[in-house]
Amino acid sequence: MLELRPNCEHCDRDLAPESRDAFICTFECTFCRDCAESVFAYRCPNCGGNLVQRPIRPAEALRRHPASTRRVLAGQGVDP
Repeated sequence: MLELRPNCEHCDRDLAPESRDAFICTFECTFCRDCAESVFAYRCPNCGGNLVQRPIRPAEALRRHPASTRRVLAGQGVDP
């Protein structure tokens, strides 16, 4: 199950679980749309994989399986 991290790993912008502006790689590195597009050209700076729009977890599932509250910033993430 996806962690649904609460922020952009690069600029620390808040990203709500229902945000259409959240982009992730296969390791769940999370970036806002602006950073994913303008800074990284949809390529994860950590693993080199592509960044895709994060799926939206339905509200009922979000109640049972809440989003993460752990903020990850560049240099503090999981090593891919």
